[in-house]
Amino acid sequence: MWPCLQCQNTVTVYEKGAEVVRMYKTLLGSQGFRKGMDLYFKRHDGQAVTCEDFFAAMRDANDADFANFLSWYSQAGTPIVKVNTSYNAEGHTFSLKISQEIPPTPGQSVKEPTLIPIAVGLLDSTGKDIPLSSIYHNGALQSVSSNDQSVSTTVLRVTKKEEEFVFTDIFERPVPSLLRGYSAPIRLQSDLTDDDLFFLLANDSDEFNRWEAGQILARKLMLNLVDDFQNNKPLVLNSNFVGGFKRILTDSSLDKEFVAKAITLPGEGEIMDLMEVADPDAVHTVRSFIRKQLASELKSEFLSTVENNKSSGEYVFDHSNMSRRALKNVALAYLASLEDQEFTNLALQEYKTATNMTEQFAALASIAQNPGKNRDDVLADFYGKWQNDYLVVNKWFALQAVSDIPGNVENVRKLLSHPAFDLRNPNKVYSLIGGFCGSPVNFHAKDGSGYEFLGDIVLQLDKINPQVASRMVSAFSRWKRYDETRQKLAKAQLEKIMSTNGLSENVFEIASKSLAA
Repeated sequence: MWPCLQCQNTVTVYEKGAEVVRMYKTLLGSQGFRKGMDLYFKRHDGQAVTCEDFFAAMRDANDADFANFLSWYSQAGTPIVKVNTSYNAEGHTFSLKISQEIPPTPGQSVKEPTLIPIAVGLLDSTGKDIPLSSIYHNGALQSVSSNDQSVSTTVLRVTKKEEEFVFTDIFERPVPSLLRGYSAPIRLQSDLTDDDLFFLLANDSDEFNRWEAGQILARKLMLNLVDDFQNNKPLVLNSNFVGGFKRILTDSSLDKEFVAKAITLPGEGEIMDLMEVADPDAVHTVRSFIRKQLASELKSEFLSTVENNKSSGEYVFDHSNMSRRALKNVALAYLASLEDQEFTNLALQEYKTATNMTEQFAALASIAQNPGKNRDDVLADFYGKWQNDYLVVNKWFALQAVSDIPGNVENVRKLLSHPAFDLRNPNKVYSLIGGFCGSPVNFHAKDGSGYEFLGDIVLQLDKINPQVASRMVSAFSRWKRYDETRQKLAKAQLEKIMSTNGLSENVFEIASKSLAA
């Protein structure tokens, strides 16, 4: 009896549907959302219903104004929201000028503004939340207090293409914390400076925004270093970035799961998506440089993190233990990246003494970063322990496939002949072949070896399971994102696939669309 979006049945659609439902809760609050759910079940228990029915229940139960909100269901694309800030020292006001735009998509060249809830807080110069009591908007002064008490976060209801929200009684220029808790699934652009972002990284009470500030800074840093690398300039890591990492790593008041996520750098694929011409080698070099530089400069902090989060007790599945394991495992991976025997031995010790597979596999992954005898021995030992658990073996295949060690395509070729691998088993194919396609540095190797390997595998798979083969060939779908050399090599494989006699419709459809893109 759950409503479904009237569009394609994809992961993206389900994620968007979940975010839309969450926005109801953001707009209505927990109690208002519960009232809406109660009415929804009362009206529609046992029925097949629509998104409009769910919308009506939320609106009617709360007598709410949801103007424009249904366009979330009917308009494709992600809204781009731009925020410009200004402070009036004489009037003690702080202004947010907000605009929204949804880029054209096939069949929808013109998009209407939608209702977007943007949760906002303001930080003073000490990093504390400024109490918020009123906002001037649409020609009227509106109270944002709760039970006559000021609040630290308020939700702005953005409904127009352009509008302004003015906070009153703000006695110093604040640093705004925008989109707290990821209150809406949008792409946010703001005039926040790097200094503002470092300030939020160090002080924001909203953990999502603290994490996001770090990610924005990391993306900027990585793109700048990629540019330096491409222009043969020396790579130098910003000391402020190291300091921000250190403050988070050593702040015992923070949730350990949050710390583990906050000190994890954006992935190589994410950075390449931001480039006009994706450069896998430059991005890999830069990300590896940053990881090793952070590990070197914060060696003692990472080592203390590993030591302080060890446990020899039985495996316990709860937040405290899960977050402890996550933080320890990330810190261990940083140290192991230094290829120092001291930290290799530490990872080996963690592997041998682990009381659960989570920690043992994380230690294995840390060791497997670096080629050599230790890597080979531990991979063989892990397989010997878990060879009868096919799900674990799939993880073992994927770990080796996605590896960035030089020339890994040959290791993956050898694994095709491993007794535990079966080309007829889709999950094993996804683990090994799909995993390999997830390694930017080896799949996109400049000599074309990764492309050639996938082209050969797709043709073999097509005779066994065309559906699986079509999923694998989709790894070529973005070939035009890369440099001319890689484009020619990828295109050659697509043309080879297309020219094969007896090609299935499944593979033909994906390959032909990729070529025509």
